[in-house]
Amino acid sequence: MGNPVEHSKSPWIHARFAALTGQPVDYGRRLVPLDGFPAAVRAFLAEGGKGCNITVPFKFQAASLVDHRSARAALAGACNVLRFDGSIIQGDNTDGIGLVRDLERNAGVKLAGRDLLLVGAGGAAAGVLGPLLEARPRRVVVANRTAAKAHALVASHATLAAANDVVLAASPLDGSAGSFDIVVNATASSLAGDAVPVPASVLKPGALALDMMYGPAAAGFLQWAADHGATGRDGLGMLVEQAAEAFLVWRGVRPPSGQVLAELRAELELK
Repeated sequence: MGNPVEHSKSPWIHARFAALTGQPVDYGRRLVPLDGFPAAVRAFLAEGGKGCNITVPFKFQAASLVDHRSARAALAGACNVLRFDGSIIQGDNTDGIGLVRDLERNAGVKLAGRDLLLVGAGGAAAGVLGPLLEARPRRVVVANRTAAKAHALVASHATLAAANDVVLAASPLDGSAGSFDIVVNATASSLAGDAVPVPASVLKPGALALDMMYGPAAAGFLQWAADHGATGRDGLGMLVEQAAEAFLVWRGVRPPSGQVLAELRAELELK
């Protein structure tokens, strides 16, 4: 459920998960009017729906709609996964664990002891910050155009950062916080066709720069990374890994995410 949703690869991903695990899952897209999210969720529940993913711009609204939130959804203040247990709506957030698994398993980049820049302080950034901190990087800086939003996100995660011995701070977008081993773009700049929102000075030599977008939308960011000596990565792996965690929430079965990611990349290259 989202607006827009026509570009979403999630139906393809979940169809493959279902086929490979033998689980009876029927997963589709549903375009939701910008002013009609609660009604759309209630209608799907009444139709016999068992759960759904939530994408932009409804993740924060979903968190206020559910009856129960997981710890990671409560910390993020946003939900991208709903599960219906009878009339009870359970909310979860799998974005962060999806990002961490993609970075560490698929890209082979361990986060422990690294310096990480998270660009953005909206729903996407809120969804991933907790799991990033639990991976125990040395330092995480949240950079955002609106400083107050960055400071609020940092404040809400300060206890978790301290528990994991992570230095957590907020910064403006001008790169004044130094350079980083890993840069994650959690803004919609790529989707909008805008310039990369941070200067190249944020990249340490050989840094990994990941954009949460994928396909043509991520092309500009990936080129920027390559032009400045960084390894670029799009958000396709994060998409598949967060979907695998959602599948586990719904069905109690973990699908073979690595295989499906490889298949999806091959599928997209053929188009």
